[in-house]
Amino acid sequence: MPDLKRLRLAALAATVLSLAVGSLSAQSVGNSTSLFGTVLDATGAVVFGATVKIHNPVSGLERAAQTDTRGQFNFLNIPFNNYHLTVTAKGFAAYVQDVELRSIVPVTLSITLQAVVESTTVTVHEEAGDLVETDSTMHSDVDRSYLERLTVPTESGVAGVVTEATPGVSADSNNQMHGLGDHAENTIAVDDQVNSDQSSKTFSNQIPSNSIQAMEVIAGAPPAEFGGKTSLVVKVSTRSGQGITTPTGSLTASYGSFGTTDTSFDLAYGGQNWGNFLAISGNDSGHALDAPEFAVMHDKGNEENFFDRVDYQIASGNTIHLNLAWTRSWFQTPQTFDNLNTGVLDPFGNPVPAMDQRTQIKTFNVAPTWTRLLSNTEVFTLGAFVRRDGYRYYPSDDPFADLGPLNLQRETIGQARTLTNAGVRSDFAYAHGVNNMKMGVTYQHTFLDESDTLGIVDPLLNAPCVNASGMPVLAPGVTNPAACPAGDFANQPGSPNTGAPPYPFFNPILLPYDLTRSGGPYNFAGSTDVKEFAAYVQDTITKGSWNFSLGLRGDLYNGLSVARQIEPRLGIAYNIKPSGTVLRISYARTLETPFNENLVLSNNGCHFAVIAALVPCVPAALNPGFRNEFHAGLEQAFGRYLVFNGEYIWKYTHNGYDFSVLGNTPITFPIEWHNSKIPGVAGSVRVPEIHGFSAAVVFSSVAARFFPPQVGGLGVTVGQNGLPFRIDHDEKFNQSTHLQYQPLKRGPWFGWSWRYDSGLVAGATPCYGTNPGNDCPASTLLGGEPAVKMFGNGAPLTADEEFEAGFYCGAVHATPTTALPPVCLASQFGSTLIKVPAPGTENDDHNPQRIASRNLFDVAVGMDDIFHGDKRKWDLRVTVVNVMNKVALYNFLSTFSGTHYVEPRTITASLAFHF
Repeated sequence: MPDLKRLRLAALAATVLSLAVGSLSAQSVGNSTSLFGTVLDATGAVVFGATVKIHNPVSGLERAAQTDTRGQFNFLNIPFNNYHLTVTAKGFAAYVQDVELRSIVPVTLSITLQAVVESTTVTVHEEAGDLVETDSTMHSDVDRSYLERLTVPTESGVAGVVTEATPGVSADSNNQMHGLGDHAENTIAVDDQVNSDQSSKTFSNQIPSNSIQAMEVIAGAPPAEFGGKTSLVVKVSTRSGQGITTPTGSLTASYGSFGTTDTSFDLAYGGQNWGNFLAISGNDSGHALDAPEFAVMHDKGNEENFFDRVDYQIASGNTIHLNLAWTRSWFQTPQTFDNLNTGVLDPFGNPVPAMDQRTQIKTFNVAPTWTRLLSNTEVFTLGAFVRRDGYRYYPSDDPFADLGPLNLQRETIGQARTLTNAGVRSDFAYAHGVNNMKMGVTYQHTFLDESDTLGIVDPLLNAPCVNASGMPVLAPGVTNPAACPAGDFANQPGSPNTGAPPYPFFNPILLPYDLTRSGGPYNFAGSTDVKEFAAYVQDTITKGSWNFSLGLRGDLYNGLSVARQIEPRLGIAYNIKPSGTVLRISYARTLETPFNENLVLSNNGCHFAVIAALVPCVPAALNPGFRNEFHAGLEQAFGRYLVFNGEYIWKYTHNGYDFSVLGNTPITFPIEWHNSKIPGVAGSVRVPEIHGFSAAVVFSSVAARFFPPQVGGLGVTVGQNGLPFRIDHDEKFNQSTHLQYQPLKRGPWFGWSWRYDSGLVAGATPCYGTNPGNDCPASTLLGGEPAVKMFGNGAPLTADEEFEAGFYCGAVHATPTTALPPVCLASQFGSTLIKVPAPGTENDDHNPQRIASRNLFDVAVGMDDIFHGDKRKWDLRVTVVNVMNKVALYNFLSTFSGTHYVEPRTITASLAFHF
């Protein structure tokens, strides 16, 4: 890194540390606030020992407190939402009030209880209809009580929970999610620290799930405080120790299938003016990633997580917050049967071991925040942050072990890159009367350093000689086409049948990096820094049944390209209170910036002859685009029994971004298309808890239509006919149903989840079609009849790849070692795992090949407080994921994520001790 960049980073780090010196704290930060109050009787005297409860039956949050000798109560770190508040005290009538918390500005209540003459039993009835939100933006609220009983794997983190609990999200492999038709266009804001880089187990580590207090997931038009990559905005509130005067925590241990172990510990403690919350976790598994085979091979991984949140009120109205996080993860790249290299010899006659590619990611984060309460209606916040991801990808020790199928990987690949994001942010919040206003500025500086190594391990990729049929030959010792032995021909223009993929002409530029001909690895190194400045103002005006959201944002982006944009954000909602109906519409303009992962290589690689010869590319800069999106929605409550929330979405993007994957690795490059159109519907149906039963259903249908040409990035593979196509995020319909039931207050609880996916697009599947719009490259004729060649991604499929896809030709099914005939009649060709369009009907836009639909079921059974303890409690839980052991794909040879199966049946038992 140049000295100037190091000085800039050091200055920002010094800012972070100076804010943290002397005091560390929290009262309210990010997506949460505080609720204070005083309880009095009719004479004005304080009421001591009154029980105050707040509850949201939709999100599941419930808190309780008792008034002190001054009649006061407080709730700290409460996520933004609507709540039922009840106050009960002996000798007084119950008090009930609905409270809306929508700003970091604390809310203060004064409550007067009325005395009763004789004792009565008080029953408080909640109506879900009281809690429909007059909000123009569609979102989902998830409390920790809901998170703890979701039937998702322990290591799934934020992405797994969002996929289960949020409409409009398609599940993808390796804990990735497609938010409303986009891949990785997600923003995760942890206590107001925004991260729009990829956060999944294959790119960047996530915060531990036991540190999360609540989440608000915005699937509607994003508020002005959020910039690009806003198809999905996840606002995370972490847990705090402030106000917890008795140390409280838990220790959880679990063991499950594939030797998976998971241990976590959390501890909260503090006082009225300070607090500390600590979360530590670690897991080890033989099934770290979703594998390209249903069988699990070479798939070990582990992760260690540390998170600490410190809160300290240094003076009245002055609070310091500090978030600290460190994570290390290590995992193997799963093998296929092809990668076992059984009986394979390298070009020098030596046995080749099995592939052994591995990844290590180290992440740290430091984020202090100072909050100043200026008045009862105004709050000022100043924060800083430094976050760094160090990503290392290790090739196999024997480079020839990395050779894969012709359509997958023909080089050994290594990478070391870092992404450091540092910056400052400040905002001012004002809440009074009909106005809830927030304005702020953010400056962030992202430092990218990339180092890559490539070495050719396929002796036929850059062969100097070909035979009479045009097929490359080994020709040992020959490195010059002019020296080809008798009977062979130079692999140059003019030789018979040469130059066609997957065997291009000999390129002398690649010879020094051909390991099969005694070459060495090619090294690419690049770095850049990306500077981003944003300013915004937004105001939510509530007047009677109307809600108006007005926002304006300005973004300045200065990276490998430059962009400036003014972005209005508008929304209107109307609450028809007698029927419990909310109608809403909204609009957002956003700046779509390039992804930072491998940005330098993807942007500049085509200007390097070696890179351009090995990876197809577009020699143009990746330029920020812009998006116009429109939303129209409805929220409807049916008494206290059910709440429906639905939305229609239109998103039009000029310069739309996606990814291209590099071989059989988790390494991806950002790529850019001319434009995209993403329409869709998303909705949810939620049943608040009734007599121990609750339910939630989320569903969506989202199209992802992209339009050529590709205008930037590495990996040109689709859209060559110039017609629009569906990218692999496109899914006709998916739904997730989650039910919970606890029949007895002290009895066991039961959880059941059903996930249906209609299937993502699978573009590498052979098909037959010769007309514009259904031009299938594998089309041919057999005996004059329509037929398909066993080709995918421009090269012949191996027997194992055919097996992975479930292909068959008539009564013959592919096995890992036995391929189908190289040509199969289209009428006899099909798949048990992929939906192949009928001959002549395939259309990349309207009828693409898709992964077959699947139904996945998960169950969980638990018992809380099994020994009926008072201060110390034990919980027991058993979770089964994929109960039916369904064999199904996420995707097949996807240009953007490769081949992956859903997780086989896994059984996990966990024991938790709470104190």
